[in-house]
Amino acid sequence: MDLLWRFGQARTTFHSHADPVDLPPKRSATKSESLLSLCKEVTPPCYLNPVLFNGHLQTFWTAVKSFDVPVYYKRHVFSAEDPAFAGTFAVDFAVPKYEGEDETLPPRTTCFSEKEFERIGSDDETPMLVMLHGLSGGSHEIYLRHVLKPMADAGWEVCVVNSRGCAKSKITSGILYNARATWDVRQTVRWLRKTFPNRPLFGIGFSLGANILVNYLGEEGCKCPLKAAVVVSNPWNLEIGSVALQRTWLGLEVYSKTMGTNMRRLFEEHEEELSQKSRVDSDRVRKVQYLFEFDRELQGPTWGYPTEGAYYRDASSSDSLLAVKIPLFAIHAEDDPIAVSEALPLQEFKQNPYAVLCTTSTGGHLSWFESDGGRWFAKPACHFLQRAASDIDFDKLADSQCEAEAKQLSHSDEPAFFMPMRRKLQVQSHLR
Repeated sequence: MDLLWRFGQARTTFHSHADPVDLPPKRSATKSESLLSLCKEVTPPCYLNPVLFNGHLQTFWTAVKSFDVPVYYKRHVFSAEDPAFAGTFAVDFAVPKYEGEDETLPPRTTCFSEKEFERIGSDDETPMLVMLHGLSGGSHEIYLRHVLKPMADAGWEVCVVNSRGCAKSKITSGILYNARATWDVRQTVRWLRKTFPNRPLFGIGFSLGANILVNYLGEEGCKCPLKAAVVVSNPWNLEIGSVALQRTWLGLEVYSKTMGTNMRRLFEEHEEELSQKSRVDSDRVRKVQYLFEFDRELQGPTWGYPTEGAYYRDASSSDSLLAVKIPLFAIHAEDDPIAVSEALPLQEFKQNPYAVLCTTSTGGHLSWFESDGGRWFAKPACHFLQRAASDIDFDKLADSQCEAEAKQLSHSDEPAFFMPMRRKLQVQSHLR
């Protein structure tokens, strides 16, 4: 055990390109600083609860009722614009406290009225954060609210894109979500860009939502509408993570079984809609115990993957990292028992000047519990986003972003080259 842990301090390590991107300042009198320098500045010492001295204890503690972080939401249900991904999805917008409740939705969540939503547009320049939750989670998750609340208190606007069927949202087609389900995020960001044309947009993803966010950032490249992003406890390489979970009793019988059970329940709640896929055998899905079994029996047949391994390899975000062209700050615990450290794309971080990874020697999965019940990861995440919004001249940065991407895509003199965003999954517009 690290001697620092006797005092509750975890070791922090940064992984980055040898020459990380310079971030042009908004104020001409201020010198530019590198992305690595900014990430180090916004990362405070990591002091955690010394009683929770490893990743398992930190992660298990998430099941213990902790102090509440009250956030109120108004929900709007969007219809998918792309016929290839037909259906609806729910986006929850953080709003001031109000009276009233809707028992069909998570606590402190009600729907916008038609008139309220018609008036939602604005020309203000308030920074806005788009949040993606973890597997089978939603806007109600406490780890997410540990970031949302301080950002809202700082004057930011915030919304959470709920994965289809999560957070008591309805599935209205045979399409669920998966680890590379970037379509609803893309539509949300486009809508935000149109509805709030002057707001700078930022993103943060947690666990599976982090994997989806990095895939989205890679797909968008230098044309990404988001200015900067944070990812926390990203599983990165899904195949390595799945194999690691099956290697140990705790991994298989606790973590994988818990996640598999949660996903099976999600299927059972929406079985009528999800069973529309002729290739899905509902009886086999209902017998699922572990997460990899769920991915084998539902995700594979739904999307045409022959095995869960093929799905994992295609949906992982470790290669997508190479195509990211906006400032990206990743936070990860080395003892994460779910998003295991052996799946970290350390070499890929060294190849992309737009990305920095901060690892801590302990902290578990989406945990990092401090002695007062707070979660440490919220501090560097919030500080990074706030500094990015206040200090970086993104108009100047955009010019270098497109130059870097054009150089990466120019391979006229090279006999072979690597395309990080080339995917095997081909989606046809009649897929319903």
